[in-house]
Amino acid sequence: MSTPTVVMYRTKFCPYCMRADRLLKSKGVEYQAINVGSDQALWKEMEEKSGRNTVPQIFIGEHHIGGYDDLAAANQSGELDKLLSGIQQ
Repeated sequence: MSTPTVVMYRTKFCPYCMRADRLLKSKGVEYQAINVGSDQALWKEMEEKSGRNTVPQIFIGEHHIGGYDDLAAANQSGELDKLLSGIQQ
């Protein structure tokens, strides 16, 4: 089973984006960062895909984690490790 792709929609100076970055890096996760800060089309894409209008918005494979608080909660519960290893819930 392959490791799912991790994508984070973010802006450059968002403190929650920076926290999410640190959490993912602490787990050894490389991710695709999509900077939506100066691109309205990418921001709209993020909103349509996530249903939210705040950053960060994090996806593991096709699974929408949500923002930093959601990522931290998934980490605390152990769900994040399962998603990162490709185990479907």
